[in-house]
Amino acid sequence: MTLKENLIKQCNAFALERKSHIDLQLKDIKEALFEEMKSSAGDKHETARAMLQMEREKVGNQFKEVEEMFQTLNKIDVSTPATIVHLGSIVFTTKANYFIAISAGKIEVKDDIFYAISSRTPIAKLLMSKQVGNEITFRGNTFIISKIV
Repeated sequence: MTLKENLIKQCNAFALERKSHIDLQLKDIKEALFEEMKSSAGDKHETARAMLQMEREKVGNQFKEVEEMFQTLNKIDVSTPATIVHLGSIVFTTKANYFIAISAGKIEVKDDIFYAISSRTPIAKLLMSKQVGNEITFRGNTFIISKIV
């Protein structure tokens, strides 16, 4: 398994875990709504139903975000060599290593640490379209791109 395939696999696992957590939240909200529907009418029950509806909408938005994660990961071509930073690039710098994919945080592969970041994050926006040797300054830290995979 290549480094990029390994990173994609770990990002998929992260997204699956989030989806599983969201599925449980949705199930709990549906059960609570069903119980509230059986309860008698009144301001207290109307407020509880409204709160549950708002929570269901919030969790629904989180579900959409996870679906977008899977779509993003499916767009990544593992076979295309990279000379400039783009979606799916693994970027080695003098400060840290980044995988431009989804925001999944710190990922360890063998002895190396990578930060899986979305292409919409501020650091990724600075890295996009850069090449090996380019210098980047982010939050007062300057670093150089040493390798792109």
